[in-house]
Amino acid sequence: MSKILLIFAICLVHAVYAQQPFKFAQVTDTHVGGATGADDLRRTVKDLNKQTDIDFVILSGDVTEFGSDEELRLAKQILDSLHLPLYVIPGNHDSNWSESGANSFRKIFGSETFFFRHKGYMFMGTTSGPNMRMGPGQIPRENLVWMDSVFAANPDVETPLIYINHYPQDSSLNNWYEAIDRLKSRNTQLMMCGHGHINKVYDWEGIPGVMGRSNLRAKDTVGGYNVIQIANGRARYEVRKPSALEGKVWATIHLKNHAFAKQTQQYKRPSYTVNTSYANQVEEVWRYQDDADLGAGFASYKRLVITGNTAGAVFALHADNGKKVWSFQTAGKIYSTAAVWKNIVVVGSSDGQVYGLDAGSGQEKWRLKTEKAVLGSPIIANGVAFIGASDGVFRAVDVASGRVKWTFDKVSGYVSARPTLYKGFVIFGSWENGFYALNQKSGALEWSWNNGHSNRMFSAAACYPVAVHDRIFVVAPDRYMTCLNAKDGQVIWREKRDSIRVRESMGLSRDARMIYVKTMDGNLLGVDSKSPEMRVCWRSTLQLPYELNPSAIASMGNQVLVPSHSGLISGVSSRTGDVLWQYKLSNALLNPILITGKEDVIVSAMDGVIVKLKIH
Repeated sequence: MSKILLIFAICLVHAVYAQQPFKFAQVTDTHVGGATGADDLRRTVKDLNKQTDIDFVILSGDVTEFGSDEELRLAKQILDSLHLPLYVIPGNHDSNWSESGANSFRKIFGSETFFFRHKGYMFMGTTSGPNMRMGPGQIPRENLVWMDSVFAANPDVETPLIYINHYPQDSSLNNWYEAIDRLKSRNTQLMMCGHGHINKVYDWEGIPGVMGRSNLRAKDTVGGYNVIQIANGRARYEVRKPSALEGKVWATIHLKNHAFAKQTQQYKRPSYTVNTSYANQVEEVWRYQDDADLGAGFASYKRLVITGNTAGAVFALHADNGKKVWSFQTAGKIYSTAAVWKNIVVVGSSDGQVYGLDAGSGQEKWRLKTEKAVLGSPIIANGVAFIGASDGVFRAVDVASGRVKWTFDKVSGYVSARPTLYKGFVIFGSWENGFYALNQKSGALEWSWNNGHSNRMFSAAACYPVAVHDRIFVVAPDRYMTCLNAKDGQVIWREKRDSIRVRESMGLSRDARMIYVKTMDGNLLGVDSKSPEMRVCWRSTLQLPYELNPSAIASMGNQVLVPSHSGLISGVSSRTGDVLWQYKLSNALLNPILITGKEDVIVSAMDGVIVKLKIH
């Protein structure tokens, strides 16, 4: 036998030997903390422990209902009784409403991603978000960087790969194409997801995709999961209900090398042609790309702009050129938008600390420990920072020393937004349908309001409350807009209209005559700030697609700046409502905008992009 034939034979034998038959289980959307989630998971774990031919279990997200520490610990306790190896990733319910800023998931389960080899196959799982902001799902920037590093460390591109994410690999994720383009560089033969709570087969640009059913019982008597058999170039899907004698095979997927170099792109990638349409009105001055997600807005100090990322870094860029000047590392993720007083930066971290940093150098001046993550953003007045956390405590902190001046320890749920200061009150919402007005000097509760919901996901907790004319305005995921009396919290009006589906994004006009609200239909409206009822007195020509971004609307001169969840910022005339310009800097959710001058705007997207724009 020639040397070439010998090598070919060895490779052929190795390939056949390497890919051995096996079975594994996919459990998904367990929603522990929901009505039956814990009981359904216990039943499934008990059933899995009876199986003798399953090698491992993949839990593909939405492990919990609300991402709380209590729910995560309960889920882990139940899963600790599983006798099989477990690989788990979070879903949107674990990250979007997480009191820990998605920090507890990786602590309790050890990681947010996984990569392993098994019987000739590689398995890779990544996180999906959205993280702490309502919007489309998103594979975190640091996960994409991690994928690159894993592929670099495992250069055998011919080994079959099975990829798992909680979301379908389509426009359900705002950066699906970034993952799928990476996966096409490998021999990716199957992609798996949850999220939709049903068993369904997809085709994601030539890669077979399978969505697994929820483990919840729903209207049935028991829940269920899928057992996948890999053998003879096929993945056979069998849905199994605990205690059932046998399952039902509902799908067979052919596993093969799809030779992606010959495939055309099935789905359109994001278009940035809008930027050329308004080239005379807006220009990009500089751009910075971080290696982690950005979930916070900016503070400014002299010629520096300061923000933080989900890798735990607080950092400053030079406003003139976007170059990094300093960085300070925390042990958590940063979703808190920093504030500056004199030369001190105040910012919270999901590591459970409030930090005071030197604004010029990033050196730590003090830190204040809390019992849980600090996701709320501070607001500073007269050298006092007012900030909420996830431990049920709202604090007033002396910025110079870091000492606590007062606390209010009866917050229900966690705080994730920035409070509003108005006429001696500190006003904010929490993710347990709480809404509070505290005495700015003492921290005493002046009044509170509850929107009447039992579902905490309807909380008025993500918006920045607008205060004007002795009124407080809030919008929430229940699609109500509410006007409260600033003195006592009594409802002046509260309305929900099918034709005006508000969400959480709002702002105040420069003349204080209107409250700007963005609707889920992508409209921008001006609501009369003095009317005894909800009266729309101004309507923009802006028409975005379906829109969920909760970031605040900003006023800049005679323009209104509107951030979207797809990386598009729009400038709208405050006089006519006409769209003056638009700029797409990314395809991810935009964070709160920083206006640094008459023509200068700095804005970041959750995928780590920061740009400075000049508006002409």
